[in-house]
Amino acid sequence: MINWINGQTNRFKCLVSHDGVFSTMGMAYSTEELWFNNEYCDISEQGCTPWNAPGGFEKWSPQNFVEKWQTPTLVVHGGKDYRIPLSQGLSTFTALQWRGVPSKLLYLPLENHWTMRPQNSIKWYKEVLNWLGLWTNPETASAYLMNHKKGKKQLKMK
Repeated sequence: MINWINGQTNRFKCLVSHDGVFSTMGMAYSTEELWFNNEYCDISEQGCTPWNAPGGFEKWSPQNFVEKWQTPTLVVHGGKDYRIPLSQGLSTFTALQWRGVPSKLLYLPLENHWTMRPQNSIKWYKEVLNWLGLWTNPETASAYLMNHKKGKKQLKMK
């Protein structure tokens, strides 16, 4: 949802994409959750597939709106998430980098769709709160953007 929102509006100062979908078509063919496909169908098409009703998949696919992405985004993905495979998170991060959108990847290799290990949960909260704090504070956001334009992609956070 967050990746789709990024292509629809710039009303937010920043976004956090946690285990987000980048390509609905790619997702349909790589998830173990076959019922996910119904999210991209009209109510009259329940049980749709990418080959018999591709329109819904394309309509809601964040990859189709990458050219509009401009909101700074923290991308979080777990390495053992079989529901939303890692390629979805890496594709999101790569698209943000190509677009020159301030972005950061938090990869948690031992986590699945949920961040369950205590040490990783602490890391998740620290990174998310730091990201939100960075972009909701005009001074730090401005400093980040100045460094970002000079080719320094990451600002050291305390």
